[in-house]
Amino acid sequence: MDMMIKISWHHSLMILFIVLLLTVTSVPGQTRYPDLFPELNQYFSNKPLGATFENGQTVFRVFTPNAERVKLVIFQKHDDQQGQEFGMQRDQDGVWEIFFKEHLAGKYYGYRLNGPRDKFNMYDETKIIADPYSRAVVTKNNYLHSGKSLIIDDQYDWEGDRWMETPIQDLIIYEMHVRDLTVHPTAGVDRPGTYSGMIEQGKTGGLAYLLELGVNAVELLPVHDFANIEIPYRDKTAPVLNTWNPYQRNHWGYMSSYFFAPESYYASDGNLTRDQYCGVDGRAVREFKDVVKTLHRHGIAVIMDVVYNHVSQYDLNPFKYIDKKYYFRLDKKGNFLSKSGCGNDFMSERPMARRMIVESVKYWMTEYHIDGFRFDLAYLLDEATCEEIIREAKKINPNVYIIAEPWGDGYAPDYFSRLGWSAWNDKFRNGVKGQNPFDNTGFIFGKWERENKPKNLKRYILGFTVKDGGQFLRSEHSVNYLESHDDYTFGDFVRLGSGAVKAKTRIRDMEKHVRLSETQMKLSKLGALFLLTSQGTVMIHQGQEFARSKVIAKTDAPDPHVGQIDHNSYEKDNETNWINYRYREINRELYDYYQGLIQLRKTFPVLRKAPRTAVHFLPNKNEFAIGYWIDKAKANATKDVVVLMNGYPKRAVRFKLPHGEWDLIVDEEKAGVSPLRTGLSGEVVIQPTSGLVLIK
Repeated sequence: MDMMIKISWHHSLMILFIVLLLTVTSVPGQTRYPDLFPELNQYFSNKPLGATFENGQTVFRVFTPNAERVKLVIFQKHDDQQGQEFGMQRDQDGVWEIFFKEHLAGKYYGYRLNGPRDKFNMYDETKIIADPYSRAVVTKNNYLHSGKSLIIDDQYDWEGDRWMETPIQDLIIYEMHVRDLTVHPTAGVDRPGTYSGMIEQGKTGGLAYLLELGVNAVELLPVHDFANIEIPYRDKTAPVLNTWNPYQRNHWGYMSSYFFAPESYYASDGNLTRDQYCGVDGRAVREFKDVVKTLHRHGIAVIMDVVYNHVSQYDLNPFKYIDKKYYFRLDKKGNFLSKSGCGNDFMSERPMARRMIVESVKYWMTEYHIDGFRFDLAYLLDEATCEEIIREAKKINPNVYIIAEPWGDGYAPDYFSRLGWSAWNDKFRNGVKGQNPFDNTGFIFGKWERENKPKNLKRYILGFTVKDGGQFLRSEHSVNYLESHDDYTFGDFVRLGSGAVKAKTRIRDMEKHVRLSETQMKLSKLGALFLLTSQGTVMIHQGQEFARSKVIAKTDAPDPHVGQIDHNSYEKDNETNWINYRYREINRELYDYYQGLIQLRKTFPVLRKAPRTAVHFLPNKNEFAIGYWIDKAKANATKDVVVLMNGYPKRAVRFKLPHGEWDLIVDEEKAGVSPLRTGLSGEVVIQPTSGLVLIK
């Protein structure tokens, strides 16, 4: 007894010591990563950063508490090699600043920084480093992505535009890439691959296509200025030997360089010609605002995919050269931690790092009228930052959409739901179509994906809420999807999962390959039906509506996998990724089905936000047969709705309809809101791999 008391006493003292230590050294919300330099957390400033206009003056400020000397360099032209240099003064909070009486809009600038030369710092006074708070930036087209900040005084006429007020569960989100939407010749636009081309009227691709399909939100792959060009391929003179990317490109944009500047490659003067300049006059600022304003006029919300968990890897990224020690999670040897798998992890828990993230979100909302954000690898951001993001964003727009990719160094959709965030529901994706097409397919194939059980499908239909054994506090927090930019397209998953093609098959006839067989069409339609009739929020990926296939296109790059289906096309600015609208016509039947289901979901709100008490599952002995009735009386709706699905591929199933006469509006061939058959009652038959929707 005495020994046990002694051990407990020592144990209590140890716990108390640890608690006190954490209280002294930790940042609120930081629970998972060690802080080698907790003393840096004392530095914080509310002063405006970047180049600002204050009381008739142009003021430059940059936060770098570890620097020993900072010079501002002002250039008259974007390609000047020499500029006029001015020493900056440091305040007690680590902010370096300088004031000019002139209004310097139109000038270019950067910083020269000097500081400790050790393993925890990357100061190099010979280099010009652009401002991390650049509102516009001109960059040279090489892997160093060397840049100069452009001082802009943008006076934009929003013509009364405001944020969209559509509730998130009413959105049909279209995840898309700005360039891919219109760069293919079949898009028929005058300025292919640009912000401007995206909103041209009356063309096959772009705005007209979005309106025809019926989506009411777009989620843009990153449009923060990013490092487009990677290390030269197999060049032993380069600082890193690139053995993985023969295209030497980053096409998707998940390597952000500047968190306040739009990507200039998508501007009307954008180019990536080697060693030329991109973004010379900052027109991307105005042209991207034109995109948002135009989409809003047509009832389409704009969501940005944002990457704050890491920064660009090989270029002159400003945060690395301005203060690596402050802004990044490091090990004891000074190496970047890389839980992101992207070379470095941003230390969001640092006070000024958190401030930058939150200010970036607020900036895009106020200056660009952005409606929402999808946060890449959001679980790498600390909790306090996540809390502040949604709190501050809602002060600006209470209807803002905040969506997490709920993994990173862990997996926690339930955690984000508690914070009030929505999150991608990959369990929905895996349960409906499967985790991989080779040995782990799901419901639409008449199989159970290994991590799922039959009862989970009912949970997905209901929004996968905690009260039904799921992960979300509210159904609208569940962003349901079958395909995203990552991994195989849903169309290719179906082609591979059905055995029509192998992973290493060389595709020689693209049109023949694209055209869905009868079985593939059924699988694709059943997946679409499940997705667009489930509670919560819906996302489809660009081209999913016509079973887009990512077959690696032949280019000058020495890619040994040309002709094979691609599962990770992040580096390909070519026909692998570009939307070919000819293929929409080849699979027009599927496109029309998606179009009809989108109209259905918009017309009947109970398909996206019915109260739990209104949904009644119908009995059936076949575990791959799922049917439910949404009671209009309990849902305060105008119509009763019945949805019936048969994932079993070998035989039909029967369901007994609730009492009354029913109109069939969706079958295995067509979808929409107009009756295909009327006066149905009693039992109905659902053919293998298909579904029905009926209303009363």
